[in-house]
Amino acid sequence: MNVNANEWDVERETLRIRFIGHALESELIGGVVLELKPGHRGPYHLHHGNEELALVLDGEVTVRGEADVRRLGPGELAFFPRGRAGLHALENHSEEPARVLLLSSKVAPDVTERPEEGLVGAFAGDVPTLGRDAPVEHFFPVESSVRG
Repeated sequence: MNVNANEWDVERETLRIRFIGHALESELIGGVVLELKPGHRGPYHLHHGNEELALVLDGEVTVRGEADVRRLGPGELAFFPRGRAGLHALENHSEEPARVLLLSSKVAPDVTERPEEGLVGAFAGDVPTLGRDAPVEHFFPVESSVRG
């Protein structure tokens, strides 16, 4: 498999996805190649069950975390641990597409949080990858206040 090939499983307005973990039938490591088109803003999220590692293959990717914003170029890595420390979004603020290899552990079930959207998600039977839904996937709103 070649991560530079222009073969895509999912094509959206600002995003293309190729499922490499599933294609290689990996058991413990999940992976996708993402092409982030100019203006792409990925979901700001964290995982409680899975770690993620992003390697920029081409272009410039902005990684938005809880405490900082970093710009990464070809060959640069970002690691997102489980839990609050791994809160992140991948974005493309440049004028050119960017290509990213995103690897993750494949722990299921997994729970994810999307704080800007006020959502918690639960996944089972597979791990979520943008564009491929797990067999069980549910999002729930998070109450911002306790009712008495």
